Amino acid sequence: MSVITLTTDFGSGDYEAGVLKGVIWQIAPQTRIADISHDIPPHDILHGAVTLWRAAPFFPANTIHVAVVDPGVGTGRRALAGRLGQQFFVGPDNGLFTLEMERAEEKAWPAKWVCLDRPEYWLPSVSKVFHGRDVFAPVAAHLANGVPLEALGTVIDDPLRLLLPRTQETVSGWLAQVIQVDHFGNLETNFQLKNLGGKKVKSVTIHGVPIIGVVESFGSRLPGELIALFDSSDLLSISVVNGNAAQLLGAGTGDSLEIILE
Repeated sequence: MSVITLTTDFGSGDYEAGVLKGVIWQIAPQTRIADISHDIPPHDILHGAVTLWRAAPFFPANTIHVAVVDPGVGTGRRALAGRLGQQFFVGPDNGLFTLEMERAEEKAWPAKWVCLDRPEYWLPSVSKVFHGRDVFAPVAAHLANGVPLEALGTVIDDPLRLLLPRTQETVSGWLAQVIQVDHFGNLETNFQLKNLGGKKVKSVTIHGVPIIGVVESFGSRLPGELIALFDSSDLLSISVVNGNAAQLLGAGTGDSLEIILE
């Protein structure tokens, strides 16, 4: 039995996310569907990319990930389906799969992408503003039914990639950026635990506010304290114990921080 995941910016209060499931089950009724998130901030492709990157490794081989954060829907942007390693990805060609492609390259996984240009695998009528329903969901369902990837479109080798914010090494440590703000107001950054190279963090400064060292858990400090820790994805996170770091600091995606190492 195939697994299809859904990651969108459709929100949880409207009908669109549910319709994707209906389309999938009409074509592939045996499919199990998992919602990763439908609360990606509207049009925030980077947030969607990070969310998918965090979640995808925990799904079994041959999972099909449908991701729809698609401000360019109805324009000339391409529609994609691809296989990276042992998982499939379906969605718009707007950089949403950038982090997945980078992970595949780091791990030397095989990769193949097709441009979805075979309308026989779409719904009969395609709206200019809802390709999630009319193109991506049916394509994912056909994949779940065993249709080969290459049958869904023309093979390409140039999926669009986001220009991702990168960490920068300095004499005393690193410069990094906030790449996501989560539901709790934690500021998730692009600085990874592996960047430490065995060293320890002396301090982290963001918006002129210094934080001394890192802690192992939220319970390591008192409620209301500003902390730095490495989260469950090994990304450096700026948080407030039982609070909201984004609100406290007035910080958000794209803001920079300085990490000083011992």
